Amino acid sequence: MNLRGLIRWFLLITMLAGVLALAACGDDEGDGGASPTEADGGGGEVDVSGVPELEDGVLNIGSDIAYAPIESYKPGTETPEGLDVDLANAMADAMGVEAEFINTGFDGIIQALNTDDFDVIYSAMTINPEREQEIAFVPYVQVGTGIVVPVGNPDGISAVEDLCGLTVAVQLGTIQETLLNEENQDCTEKMEIVTFDTNPLAVEDVRTGGADANLSDFPVAYVDAQESDGELEALDVQIDPAPYGIGVRKSSTELKSALEQALDAIIQSGKYDDVIEKWSPVAGAIER
Repeated sequence: MNLRGLIRWFLLITMLAGVLALAACGDDEGDGGASPTEADGGGGEVDVSGVPELEDGVLNIGSDIAYAPIESYKPGTETPEGLDVDLANAMADAMGVEAEFINTGFDGIIQALNTDDFDVIYSAMTINPEREQEIAFVPYVQVGTGIVVPVGNPDGISAVEDLCGLTVAVQLGTIQETLLNEENQDCTEKMEIVTFDTNPLAVEDVRTGGADANLSDFPVAYVDAQESDGELEALDVQIDPAPYGIGVRKSSTELKSALEQALDAIIQSGKYDDVIEKWSPVAGAIER
């Protein structure tokens, strides 16, 4: 082979090597390499790449979905809606994952979290010392207790101490049940505390005359009265306002940090205020 032939052969081999190298790079990006979504931890504003619970791209949420307007099903559907639902969806979006709600009875919801039935509790759960012994919290709104009575307030109730000697309906496992039991210790004439698995059942007991009053979170009391066709009213008082918290297992430190960052992100973006305004006057914004 002459010199010109050798040069031509060398150039052909060089060009072929370059084509093969480019093809190999393309394969790495398309098959073996991380996609842009995987690389940035889910595609949201918050990096969740180091959060084990979110590796599947889903935030599984335990919630007692019978507590309108905080969380309830849209009429005739199995689609949840409410304050907690909107906030959870906004936070999940900030983390680049989907929010999946799992309907769970409130009385056993902390135990269900601690046995890994879901990732977090987002269920109008007021933070208190007893619950903080079992799980960690991310505070997100400020809410007090409300009192629902028959329209006209026939017993003249204006405060929790006025419930002494009366029959009071309340949901099992709530802070309102604890509040009533504590108040009952100071009553000269004891109140009869009747517990129900869900708050709507407790409200119905008042509506049908079985109980004289119902205690629930103020947002819930407000809506229960509005939807009673004029049979019930909510007193214009909030007892012991306290923060709701997103419940997290104490071992889920990475998830708790991601939730805090996601909450900060939706506060800064204005989405948080939009949700609070949408469900006003059910809850007060929390300062972070």
